[in-house]
Amino acid sequence: MKLNVFERLMLIPILPAEGDFVTLKIVKDLKDVVALSEADFDEFEIKQKGEQVSWNLKGNEEREIVIGEKATDIVIDSLKKLDKEKKLTERHFTLYEKFIKE
Repeated sequence: MKLNVFERLMLIPILPAEGDFVTLKIVKDLKDVVALSEADFDEFEIKQKGEQVSWNLKGNEEREIVIGEKATDIVIDSLKKLDKEKKLTERHFTLYEKFIKE
């Protein structure tokens, strides 16, 4: 799945905080893959002031992030739940387009 810095940041908070052991293990592993690394902070010149995060133009480029089938299903379920509850925001738009294939 190709994601940019913004999408990676928006993905983590929508993941479930509760579930069975297998789901929580997959979510933990997914967070580890999606989370920004020290190298990402250097490459994208990521800076945080309060709750605002900024990065250079390279951070807008999509990078391949390997997300397994079960993890993809969890993301899809999370996005569909937000949609059903009418809690999607503009920030979720590109994630929804990428993960939900209707």
